[in-house]
Amino acid sequence: MLNLPTDLLRTFVKTVETGSFTRAAEAVGRTQSAVSLQIRRLEDLLDAPLLVRGSHRVRLTEQGAMLLDYGRRMLALNDEAVGSLRQPKVAGSVRLGAPHEYTASLLPIILGKFAQSHPNVMLDVTCDLSKNLLMRMDEGEFDLVVALHDGPGDGRGVKVLTEPLVWVTSQDHVRHEERPLSLVVAPPPCIYRSRVLLNLNRQSVPWQIAYTSSSYSGILAAVRAGLGVTVLAGSTVPEGVRRLGERDGFPAIGSLDVRLHIAPASANEATACLSDYIASSLT
Repeated sequence: MLNLPTDLLRTFVKTVETGSFTRAAEAVGRTQSAVSLQIRRLEDLLDAPLLVRGSHRVRLTEQGAMLLDYGRRMLALNDEAVGSLRQPKVAGSVRLGAPHEYTASLLPIILGKFAQSHPNVMLDVTCDLSKNLLMRMDEGEFDLVVALHDGPGDGRGVKVLTEPLVWVTSQDHVRHEERPLSLVVAPPPCIYRSRVLLNLNRQSVPWQIAYTSSSYSGILAAVRAGLGVTVLAGSTVPEGVRRLGERDGFPAIGSLDVRLHIAPASANEATACLSDYIASSLT
């Protein structure tokens, strides 16, 4: 059975996440030519092309996209095992900002495992809307931010995940069939809100905002109570709500990118370690 070297997988994942061989070389502490050779070696081992050659930016082949998912999970498990067995060396504190829906769904599990592997790193977690988090990071409030982006934007941060957006409604009500369509949304500058209103206006669907909440739990409570419909990132849709699709008159509404941002003044070992752990876990 073939064994894939983790150093080659790490270089491959970093190349995809940073979008270039040059930035990947900086991230893994190797030369650009060494990174290129490692990718070639990985392709030779698997007898499959992983990257599209000749493109301006790094682009994955179908096999490369498949390996990226496996690679991230393998590296996360490897790092968790090493962190658990070795004497902890990484220490410090990290001020982390993340959207409400992630601090309520995915991040507690990820951060719990990170804390077990790195007991000397103190975490201070704050939730807010993505645009607010980035503005507050620019003002020096955060070391690391998980943020949603509507499109490529200004290219800031490292993309770790593309989230499909999902319409959801109550399991016990049919408010989604009524017009004007009642909406449950967060206040501006919420990215979901902007996408929803833009989409409905383009389709000439009449709407009204029935309930506004800045918290994920508040939005879910309102939806479950039948006050209206909302849109959530696919990985954060919980049990107890109904997904709406084209058959219900709700065509696909696209996706958002999840990006990690490290404040330049906070580029220390603890912050980098947490950033890598979250990136490898958000798959």
